[in-house]
Amino acid sequence: MPDAYRIMLDAELAKAFDVWSGYLDADTREDPAVRERLCSALESAREAAAAGDRESARTKVAEMYEEAEEAGLRWAPVEPRPGEADRQARDYAKDRLRGTMSVHRRERLGSIAIYLSVATRRLLALPGLDPATREDIVYITARAAMALDLDHPVAARRELERLEAVERRHGLRD
Repeated sequence: MPDAYRIMLDAELAKAFDVWSGYLDADTREDPAVRERLCSALESAREAAAAGDRESARTKVAEMYEEAEEAGLRWAPVEPRPGEADRQARDYAKDRLRGTMSVHRRERLGSIAIYLSVATRRLLALPGLDPATREDIVYITARAAMALDLDHPVAARRELERLEAVERRHGLRD
């Protein structure tokens, strides 16, 4: 089984590298000295990642966001919020994971994802859902999605069972 967590970390870096490369390749007419430092930092981050030092690479990328903000670069990328960062990294990681998984395994994970999506949408649409139950549904759904991202169908199914228990406990399921 592939190390899905490592693939997710690599995907986060790949996404950041692509975003920064796109920005730095564009002619935004912003401070050339700052842009030059950002180009150098991006190259250093890429080198660190290529050498297997992902922590240094992530630190350098974080410093790039900070420097661009401090310099007031209007068109520079802004650091995405955690949920958005995870969604973007998942998109990058799916391609890498897809190449390491069998068709059967991809179909199994896909069927769990479809069931999860439908069940969550159906539950959250119920009228009169109290805030605590809504929070439970969102939390369990996020855990199941994380398990799917990490290529762990057993954990995802366990979270689906927890979702069904919430349904039963609140009289939403027979």
